[in-house]
Amino acid sequence: MDESAVIRDVEGTARALAGLAQGATLGIVLGSGLSRFVDTIDEPRGLPFARVPNMPIARVHGHEGAFVRGRLGATEVLIMQGRVHLYEGHPVDATVRGVRAMRLLGVETFVLTNAAGGIRDDLEPGDLLAIEDHLNLTGIDPGVGLGDSVLGPRFPDLTGIWDPGLRRKLLEVAAAAELRITAGVYAGRLGPSYETPAEVRMLRTFGADAVGMSTVLEAIALRRMGAKLVGISCITNRAAGREGAVLDHADVQDRAAEAGDRLHRLLRAFAEAPA
Repeated sequence: MDESAVIRDVEGTARALAGLAQGATLGIVLGSGLSRFVDTIDEPRGLPFARVPNMPIARVHGHEGAFVRGRLGATEVLIMQGRVHLYEGHPVDATVRGVRAMRLLGVETFVLTNAAGGIRDDLEPGDLLAIEDHLNLTGIDPGVGLGDSVLGPRFPDLTGIWDPGLRRKLLEVAAAAELRITAGVYAGRLGPSYETPAEVRMLRTFGADAVGMSTVLEAIALRRMGAKLVGISCITNRAAGREGAVLDHADVQDRAAEAGDRLHRLLRAFAEAPA
């Protein structure tokens, strides 16, 4: 990985987003099937990935592929409506380029959302999980090949990568809004195949409560740059081995859309709550 090229690409993307991002303090990344949240924000303005220099195109159904600026109460937000994944064939620096550009432009706090399979026995489709820690099982780190730079230190400490204070706030606003949510560990894999039952048993032994194919690389890249993070997994299915049903991406999107109203209410309540 050419460090100068990585930085040049991120800075080019940031320049293209500067007008849209000006003044935004909260960044939100919307996972599979969750893109409709942008319809609920105030004064939305969008810019497709295809019109942003150096920004890869999302090629997975359920990921619209756009940056959307808007407002939630008094909070100015910049949203990635969808993301790109390693399993699409993108290099690791491309999968985190969008969030790195947002952070370069001054976005301080990020909410990373995803669709995930529930490993823990009490997690059912439609449940929300606040990420308290993660397992990076993708086989790569977005810092590979990079030294100390504008993108952060070479050796970031990931202790507390998922900010305890932000998670506490998330759980408190969920309780106030009477939205059921629990906390747990998210395992991020490469994909695109779903896990085997044996792999799910392994993940359970490792301490994972939910599993998906995103989020962890963005989290590492943002932590390296000093951002504060909170994460929400929308449980869309029981992981392989918990039931006999065949897993299907269309079903994942449908379950995420069904749970979308609860997630939308939670995101708005979180953004509008005092710091």
